[in-house]
Amino acid sequence: MARPRPSAPDSAPAGARRAWFTARKQVPTERSELAGQASAQAAREAVAEPEFPAPGDPKAAAFFDLDNTVMQGAAIFHLGRGLYKRKFFRKRELAKFAWQQAYFRLAGAENAGHMADARDSALSIVAGHRVAELMEIGEEIYDEYMAGRIWPGTRALAQAHLDAGQRVWLVTAAPVETATIIARRLGLTGALGTVAESVGGVYTGRLVGEPLHGPAKAAAVEALAAAEDLDLERCAAYSDSANDIPLLSLVGYPYAINPDRALRAHAREMGWRLRDYRTGRKAVRVGVPAAAGAGAVAGGAVAALAIQRRRR
Repeated sequence: MARPRPSAPDSAPAGARRAWFTARKQVPTERSELAGQASAQAAREAVAEPEFPAPGDPKAAAFFDLDNTVMQGAAIFHLGRGLYKRKFFRKRELAKFAWQQAYFRLAGAENAGHMADARDSALSIVAGHRVAELMEIGEEIYDEYMAGRIWPGTRALAQAHLDAGQRVWLVTAAPVETATIIARRLGLTGALGTVAESVGGVYTGRLVGEPLHGPAKAAAVEALAAAEDLDLERCAAYSDSANDIPLLSLVGYPYAINPDRALRAHAREMGWRLRDYRTGRKAVRVGVPAAAGAGAVAGGAVAALAIQRRRR
């Protein structure tokens, strides 16, 4: 029968108790010493790190990507869902790209081909419609499909910049009209987005330039910073996608938010800050049960932007 381990009774004198614990003190391992040193260093850095965002800095601002950074899913897909509801296109056109939204929601990643298809389809559908009409519909679509998909964590980050007296812009490949509505509803300063050509207040079905994606975002932010007299080294940028590395690399405070795999790796290499607000993300990575997967695909089909006109 094993003997019980001796214990230091609470009634023992303080000196005796200290001696008892000292005698049984474990010798620190190399790993435990490393852990202790890292913890102490982190504590010192936390104290030394200046307040961010810095209040009252007129040359500082923040730039937020939209899709999967501020909002779950892609704005263009949610817009398409609202346009489908309003009979801007036919039901049979829903199927081809239904899986795109399911992929975006499960993988949390952009696919340039999918987004280009959605963009081209949106342009073909809005051609001939008035800008004012789409703005009015966009307000309704925000309430119906977008408002409930704003990430609270990212929203809080944007609010922190606003509370510090800084300006905050959305920077997105989504239509500038949609981006402007979202920015205004969130109380942000404004939005940079893809500009669709219009003549006399009517969409022509063509873009002005190219979609605001990748390097184009960085160029837009540089132009805005010059016009607004901002110091990009004092600015922050937030994105989920490696496509936005050019934008993130412009600023002094880059953040990877809900990052895709490539951006996560790059952010770790560069020492950028990371935030992930996707609850259940781990479950998606380790595998989705068949029933849940089928449900997600079905939900994606309903929510998808299926606005690809079939070329005849």
